[in-house]
Amino acid sequence: MTIHWDSFLIVAVVTWAASLFIVGAYSLGVRLLAVGEDSRRAEAKGSPLPARAAAYGCFAMCGIVVLFGIILIVPALSERILGA
Repeated sequence: MTIHWDSFLIVAVVTWAASLFIVGAYSLGVRLLAVGEDSRRAEAKGSPLPARAAAYGCFAMCGIVVLFGIILIVPALSERILGA
């Protein structure tokens, strides 16, 4: 049995990048929700709508990345959806 180190390295790098992206996007979404809530409560001049919309966009990106990862991991889903 041989280990394909280049494939292992690719998987490791993609895993790190995806996890950093998910954590970063989720953190940004939580921060944007807090900014939107602060502007709503403080009766500031700005509208909380753009911040809340951006926060929900960040959460949606996290969900899409997680769903794509599940599709890649589960062979039946991968064959059916991606045709691979």
